Amino acid sequence: MELENLGAYLKSRRDRVTPADVGLRTYGSARRVPGLRREELAHLAGVSAGYYTRLEQGQAGTASRQVLDALAQVLGLDPVETAHLHNLARRPATSRMVRPRPEKPHARVLALLASLGEGMPAVVLGRRGDVLAWNRTGHALFAEHVGPDAPDDPARRPSVPRMFFLDPLARELYANWEELARVHVAYLRLTAGRYPGDARLAELIGELAMHSRDFATLWAKGDVADCAVGRMRLRHPTVGGLDIDYQVWLQPESPDHRLEVYTPNDPASADALRLLSGRAAEAHDGHEPPVTALPRGAAAAG
Repeated sequence: MELENLGAYLKSRRDRVTPADVGLRTYGSARRVPGLRREELAHLAGVSAGYYTRLEQGQAGTASRQVLDALAQVLGLDPVETAHLHNLARRPATSRMVRPRPEKPHARVLALLASLGEGMPAVVLGRRGDVLAWNRTGHALFAEHVGPDAPDDPARRPSVPRMFFLDPLARELYANWEELARVHVAYLRLTAGRYPGDARLAELIGELAMHSRDFATLWAKGDVADCAVGRMRLRHPTVGGLDIDYQVWLQPESPDHRLEVYTPNDPASADALRLLSGRAAEAHDGHEPPVTALPRGAAAAG
């Protein structure tokens, strides 16, 4: 699947801005486009209509930072969306796709994960959402149907996007699935702008678009967002309902790798996490077999 280009992103953002949003009067005339016309956006951004048209068609070469910032201001882009715009503008017209080597979590990320112990669920994710490491409680919280050592083998690593969109039983885990799905897709688009030549990422997006109507619909909206903090409401098959927050820790040496940590929002969720941590420890020590959370789904990373 070909990843998004600058012209497609500009058009999707142009379509969502109405003349009224930017103070233009239409005098009641019928309009054939849902948002701003090309010439309207060009005028407001201080560039010629011909130049903007070539820019949207991928024929204008590299746009300057000043032009991109002017367009972002007219389009009402937030800082993350503006960064994505600049990422797309830096992409060569003909970029070669490459298959990166399997990711390895940085030693400092693993040390930070180990320092958290088992009382707090935590997962280390790679740039494409592959699980690179987790503690026992993080494994028990999200993927008891996957072997605890799966992240050690690149061929068996769980893929969070695949589980989220392609496994209907895993989908049942999230009570606020629709909200989280928008975040997943928006962050994946941000990542695609950062790494337009990543063949594995392009294959993942193509697979999800082909096999998940929900993903395809959300991807077509063109939204971009970072994913640093948020809330999850879970229906865990072992410990019941949980209301938890997630937050992301990053290491400068490995900005692609995200250590996600999950904390409870109420006493009942804190009790459930303690119970889950205890069960995971017992299973690890061999006192009882692991609790089966979900049957196997689309968990293996490609």
